[in-house]
Amino acid sequence: MTRSRWPLATLLALLIGTSAALADDVARTPLPAGHPLIGTWRIDVPNTACHELYQVRADGTTAVTSGKQVVASEFTLSAKPSARGFYKWVDKVTQDNGQPDCLGHTGEVGHVATNYLALHQSGKLFLMCQAEDLDTCIGPFVLQESI
Repeated sequence: MTRSRWPLATLLALLIGTSAALADDVARTPLPAGHPLIGTWRIDVPNTACHELYQVRADGTTAVTSGKQVVASEFTLSAKPSARGFYKWVDKVTQDNGQPDCLGHTGEVGHVATNYLALHQSGKLFLMCQAEDLDTCIGPFVLQESI
């Protein structure tokens, strides 16, 4: 998989900040059994000794740890990739412990972000993108455990 040429801090600001809003319109969507993104995924944050873990659950919820930050969210994730090969993921933060993540940022309950996931054919890696364009991605996220 290709890593983005953009600095991680810039992409995280785009993925988590600019592309997001506060809203109540995310309907938690359970995933079908065997959906390839169900599991625990890890991304090592460049230029730090820190990593993030994303536990994507079939019930339409996630648990994310990043540095001292612990976040719970609910999401809508497409059952299949688009014609361009991306899964659309709309995620809403439902709980945040108020602690800083790997880059020192804190979260906000109610925060909504829309991203696009490009799953590698192996099923063991994905990129998270601002748009359906590999030049807007961070990653790879590496599968740690299937749930």
